[in-house]
Amino acid sequence: MTDREPAADRGEAAPPFAMTGGVVRRDGREVLSGVDLRVAAGDVLAILGPNGAGKSTLVKALLGLVPLAAGRTEIYGEPPARFRGWRRVGYVPQRLPMGGGVPSTVREVVASGRIARRSRWLPALVTDRAADRAAVDRALEAVGLTGRARDSAHLLSGGQQQRVLIARALAGEPETFVMDEPTAGVDAASQAALAATLRGLAEAGRTVVLVAHELGPMEPLITRTVELEHGRVARESGPRVTGSRTGSTAGSAA
Repeated sequence: MTDREPAADRGEAAPPFAMTGGVVRRDGREVLSGVDLRVAAGDVLAILGPNGAGKSTLVKALLGLVPLAAGRTEIYGEPPARFRGWRRVGYVPQRLPMGGGVPSTVREVVASGRIARRSRWLPALVTDRAADRAAVDRALEAVGLTGRARDSAHLLSGGQQQRVLIARALAGEPETFVMDEPTAGVDAASQAALAATLRGLAEAGRTVVLVAHELGPMEPLITRTVELEHGRVARESGPRVTGSRTGSTAGSAA
């Protein structure tokens, strides 16, 4: 692979994510191998595949949370280490972190999603604080947790905790959402709530990258799928895919 200029330097509209020849190694083996992936604005992309295929590793590599051993990845035209527009991206991890100290309420966890929108140097204005409160209220309502706002987040069920994490991302009002297996181990009610939230994001033109084993009620909302096998892109489908893509031609190492 040869180095190339970021899309922004070439005068192009940079996509939310672009990976070229992405390789991730762990314990001496390749977890991702030569992955090429471009996520366009407005995509609702599902990353599918069996356990150990590299799905979570791929989204973490897109975000710069896992370093590449080879290849290149960009967020809105910038390498993750140089990217400063984190307010544009909302990340939903697989589970709520178990931190020490005083347990956080649901509202406090959701409100932390506003941090990326604040100035590091200037105090929050009254209007900013009001906007923060309104955004948190909307996010809690969107996931059906308004009535649990004062409860300890760590005492909720797994499905409810996942909805808290989604609300945290919603509160930040980003352009792009990355969700790492949001339906894993959650009940049918939480899956339905997620599908409703996803529908709203799609209708608003937001970009969504979603890791899943199976899509369930979210399937009608997905515009593209990428299926991984053994760290490679084996198959793609969707309106932006041209021609047949298989493991020998898409995302394979040369």
